[in-house]
Amino acid sequence: MINFNGNIVSSNTNVLANNRAFLYGDGVFETVKIVNDKILFLEDHYFRLMSSMRVVRMEIPMNFTMEYLEEQILAVVNANSSGNSSRARITVYRNDGGYYLPQNNSISFIINSVPIEKTLYSFEKYTYEVDLYKDFYITKQLLSSIKTTNKIINITGSIFASENGLDNCLLLNDSKNVVEALQGNIFMLLGNKLITPPVSEGCLNGVMRKQIIALAKKMEKLEVVEEIISPFDLQKADELFITNVIKGIQPITQYRKKSFNTILSKELLEKLNEIIVKN
Repeated sequence: MINFNGNIVSSNTNVLANNRAFLYGDGVFETVKIVNDKILFLEDHYFRLMSSMRVVRMEIPMNFTMEYLEEQILAVVNANSSGNSSRARITVYRNDGGYYLPQNNSISFIINSVPIEKTLYSFEKYTYEVDLYKDFYITKQLLSSIKTTNKIINITGSIFASENGLDNCLLLNDSKNVVEALQGNIFMLLGNKLITPPVSEGCLNGVMRKQIIALAKKMEKLEVVEEIISPFDLQKADELFITNVIKGIQPITQYRKKSFNTILSKELLEKLNEIIVKN
């Protein structure tokens, strides 16, 4: 089942024929995690979605409040009987009409959900190898910081990773600096300094990125900064890890010939799960 404009309908419903997100990539989306019928970090997701819609000049309906969004997400989650632990995606796209120039800026949305086996965050894999993806680059612009339905770099990068026996790839921007991973933001521990690229470098303004920065800033003897990461810095790092709202934290254990420990990653994961348990 899916939620199509507030109506629970079969997932076989054809909503693609004139869908501008399908035809032109004229859409934005959010992926959220639900635990015990509660959307984690709902406020952050809502405001990022509203910001994304404004960036691409979509018209935001008057009833599109945070409470309305929560209600619509939970409606399809409950219809799919997956309220205990699930992931849901809301895709917002401009309505039919026009070609590159839309006839209007009104929107429709689709929400789908799938169950997740685990409620709390845990490391997906204990050995995790990455390399750089250099076929295409992310541009340093505002559009790169939001979730649009054009993710062709992530798709081709994922194919490259699969073909080369990698668990993930790190993406570079047009200045050849490390920006993010295929499915999340990147953090690098160098001594007592935890570094993540600034959003101005073209990385996604991640919801989990925000949570990890906040948690890390509360830790003693740890300096948290937003700085440029060059590919050469990776070889000097003590730890590397990837963050996203569905998987939480995924440590990188191998980059080329360099191996990394996971001490800080484990500590942050525990603190992240404490937030979920308390809520």
